[in-house]
Amino acid sequence: MLLSPAASNASLPSSQGFWGRFKSPKGNKETELRERQAQLALTRQRLLTLAFGDMETVRMLPPSFMELEALARDWIKPPPDMPISLRVPIEYASLHAARLVSSPYIYLTSEDSYQIAIMGVQGLRVEILCDSPPPPDEPPPPPPPPVLEMPATFSLELAPGQHVALDTTITSDEMDMARMEDGTTVDGSFWGKLDIVHDGDVHKMEFSGTRIQNTENVSTDLIVDSRIINKLAVAAKPATARCHLGILAPTQQYCDVILSFSPYWKLGVSWPPAEVVGENKVKYFLRVHPGGAVEHFETEMTATSLYYEAIPEPGMLDPQEFISPRNGFAMTFRDFVPHLMRVLDQLGMSLFARTNFINNNMSAFSAHRNIAYRFMAPHKIAAAIDISVTVENCVFTRLFLMFRGLSDEELGHFAGAGEKEANQVNWRDRVGWSELSKDPTQFRLLETSVLEVT
Repeated sequence: MLLSPAASNASLPSSQGFWGRFKSPKGNKETELRERQAQLALTRQRLLTLAFGDMETVRMLPPSFMELEALARDWIKPPPDMPISLRVPIEYASLHAARLVSSPYIYLTSEDSYQIAIMGVQGLRVEILCDSPPPPDEPPPPPPPPVLEMPATFSLELAPGQHVALDTTITSDEMDMARMEDGTTVDGSFWGKLDIVHDGDVHKMEFSGTRIQNTENVSTDLIVDSRIINKLAVAAKPATARCHLGILAPTQQYCDVILSFSPYWKLGVSWPPAEVVGENKVKYFLRVHPGGAVEHFETEMTATSLYYEAIPEPGMLDPQEFISPRNGFAMTFRDFVPHLMRVLDQLGMSLFARTNFINNNMSAFSAHRNIAYRFMAPHKIAAAIDISVTVENCVFTRLFLMFRGLSDEELGHFAGAGEKEANQVNWRDRVGWSELSKDPTQFRLLETSVLEVT
């Protein structure tokens, strides 16, 4: 006989036949368990809010008063002989219990008062009254053991191409080398200076440096050698004012130009080289021409301007003090360059002169996202660097620009000193500009200086 899936299964053995005899009958325990689980699934769990002072916690509502008191003691952990009182605000108690009291609380003193208070309520708030202090916070983990010894490896370049590695062990008798007294961990990458001394019986090693904050911008494969140190020396050059001094004479004539520096400033590079005539005082002996050319006799050079660098005392330069919202203005780099071009135009500089001024300093300007600046007043420039010329009359125009870079957060501090406010300034009065500076019959001196304060 052939059978197919579509055929009837009447011929198959019934489950009540031979094979069904081996099944064990269902016991009463399994039935009771299923009924109990069904009842628990339908039962809504009631919640309990415990309050002690300013602290609160949520627990499951216990079925008895003794369990409630044990739960409260376990939470606030009072001394064993310290009594506690439990009370329920009437707005949280059952309606029947709230109607029977006139005070705002129902005090729980026994199993009966507890059962009456929770009769028919879905949740309960119990306030704990006790003279014990609130439960303490979790104690902090114990501090790790101090680090009194650790290995150290120094890879040093004695000379270009000559390297040496020192493997040492650093030890300390008592002081923890991994953490400070306030718990600050001493780790990270540091730039600094390592001094190794071998002088007779004196052998010591000292390191001083600073931790690198933006480590993500520093490659882990960075090798510090003589090339890196030379670049750092250039980057660490002190703030320097770069000054260009031009002279326009009505006729060809000889003159001395004398620069006198205050004790807080000193002369850096100058070209043509200036002649030292005294302490903080130098001189140029020149022959000047109406077209702006100057002849320097010592070097036999002819130029259109004199160049010198003035270096201020590093300790007196406070960027926030020298350029602040009370004496300067700030804006983004994109707004600063065209704004500066307009200011220089107001100050009578020719298109060629102001273009050269911007181009010569564009690299320094573009290094910053935002720029704060100010032009120094003439009397403050003279107090730092005074200029005198051996001619009968001279018209001085000295433009001394100080600027510094700003972060976006610092730019917000200049909310009342932005481009709009800077455009309203009379810059000619600010720098002491005179109409005589355009008179070709006058002996005129124009100086432009730039100092980046960092």
